[in-house]
Amino acid sequence: MGIEFKSQNKNQNDSITGAAAPVILGLQPSALVDHVARVDRSLLSRIPGEPGGSFPVAAEDLKFILEEVNAHTAASPESLSPLKTIAGGSVANTIRGLAAGFGVTCGIIGACGDDEQGSLFIDNMNFYNVDIARLRLKNGPTAQCVCLVDELGNRTMRPCLSGATKVEAGEFKREDFKGSKWLVLRYASLNLDVIHAAIKIAKEEGLSVSLDLASFEMVRKFRLPLVQLLESGNIDLCFANEDEAAELLRGESEQGPEAALDFLAKHCQWAVVTLGPNGCIAKYGKEVVHVPAIKEAKAVDATGAGDLFASGFLYGLVKGLSLEECCRVGSCSGGSVIRSLGGEIAPENWQWMYKQMQSQELPIPEPGKLSYEVMD
Repeated sequence: MGIEFKSQNKNQNDSITGAAAPVILGLQPSALVDHVARVDRSLLSRIPGEPGGSFPVAAEDLKFILEEVNAHTAASPESLSPLKTIAGGSVANTIRGLAAGFGVTCGIIGACGDDEQGSLFIDNMNFYNVDIARLRLKNGPTAQCVCLVDELGNRTMRPCLSGATKVEAGEFKREDFKGSKWLVLRYASLNLDVIHAAIKIAKEEGLSVSLDLASFEMVRKFRLPLVQLLESGNIDLCFANEDEAAELLRGESEQGPEAALDFLAKHCQWAVVTLGPNGCIAKYGKEVVHVPAIKEAKAVDATGAGDLFASGFLYGLVKGLSLEECCRVGSCSGGSVIRSLGGEIAPENWQWMYKQMQSQELPIPEPGKLSYEVMD
């Protein structure tokens, strides 16, 4: 099952009235656990969908993929690792990173099932001091995702959300959002009603909204509602990787990451396009920056790279850093997660991140608020 954490006995059903509001809230309608494994490309050709992307699959497809992975890894134990199961989901990765590595108070809004996977998710969020008072516990299964990592560190993700417990659009309360500063979202066609409902209340409560474009497959198949969401003017910050940016501009006369950045910046205050080993480009108003990736960050597994980049960038915004500094912090945090398997940063990789930040004269989080002590 991977790493197991002891629950700190926080009650997800506790009232949030009177409690200090988290600075940043993450909306993940369905709690999710990741099954991560290192595989070779021969397996990827046997599973549904294109290698390298992330797209939902049915329960029977999830079962088939897990069976294939277990047989595949068992056949080559000397070179392939067994499945590692951890709490996951893009938003959870970002929120956990902010809480654990940057000391920013965070909460998560969503629902999880009353099963083993749900317990793992709750324990993991508790361990890293993520506020789960807005996480609804429901009867039913918790969502799962298979994350397959090839020999180059590239990941192929197949989430199974069918039948999984989720928070519904009508369940949100104004108190869920009151007092917070940011709402973090991930684009998902299955959750558009939930996303719109959350954004409506968040905006009424004065929150800024951050959106991640999820995957090139999601953008390709559901581009129109995404563009409508961007054009609503309710998205303040948008993250896209290079593949998602290309799909966003499919059919447009202007192409390339810079054109995608301009497209996003027409509708968002902050726009960021990540370029993998080539760093990132970002725009705020008329200011445009290009920040290179950290060369010391060797990719073992790209899972969570964009999620943890977002953690660092949001930390920079909360701290009032410049656009370039936000990108540099994001480069440090994104570089830290790719050094090991899965979207959860190991203690030694947080230390690596802090050293990278110190070498660039970026402000280090206050040690008393962190899950890990900053070592000299």
